[in-house]
Amino acid sequence: MRIIAGAFRGRKLSAIRGIAIRPTADRVREALFNILATRPVEATVLDLFAGTGALGLEALSRGALRAVFVDQAPTALQAIRKNIQLCRMEAHTQVLQWNILNNLNCLRDQAGRFDLIFIDPPYNRGLIPPALAHLVALELAAPEALIVAEHDPAEAIAPPSPGWKNTDQRRYGQTQLSFFSKTS
Repeated sequence: MRIIAGAFRGRKLSAIRGIAIRPTADRVREALFNILATRPVEATVLDLFAGTGALGLEALSRGALRAVFVDQAPTALQAIRKNIQLCRMEAHTQVLQWNILNNLNCLRDQAGRFDLIFIDPPYNRGLIPPALAHLVALELAAPEALIVAEHDPAEAIAPPSPGWKNTDQRRYGQTQLSFFSKTS
C-alpha cells in the first residue's frame, strides 16, 4: 500500500495484518482521487473508520490542509499514527479513538468544518447509515461538502437525510463508491 500521487507520491504506508482491516486497494483509491480531481486542495478532511489512514493521507498528499482520523481499533490507531509520522504530517492531523456507531460527539466542536468526508467501514455490517446519521445530526459537513462511502455493491446506501442526495456511484469489482452532497 502506497500514496498514489501528490507530495508523498510513492511513499509506502504501514499496513495492518488480519482480516478485520480491509484497506482501500490502490487502484480504487487512484480512481476515487481522479474523480475528486482538485477537491482535496485546501480541504479539511474527515476519515471515519480510518483503518490505516490511507484515504486521509492521500488527501493530504494532494493538498488538503488538515485531516481528522477516527477509528476504534487500537491496531488501526497505531497504524494511522505510524503512517502520519512516515508522511511527517503530525501538525496537520488529529487521531481520535471513538466508537462511531454510538455517536460522533468527539467531533462536536468541529461542526460545519469538513469539506471531504470518507466513510470506509467493514463491509456488510450496516455501519454506514448510522455514521451518516451522526454526521448529519452534528452538522459536521461544510456547506459544499462531499461524503464518499466505500461499501460492498450489494449494500444499498441511501442519502443520510432529505437534505442530501446521491450524486454518483462507481463500482470497482467488489467495491462500490457512493458520493453524497447537500441539496441546494
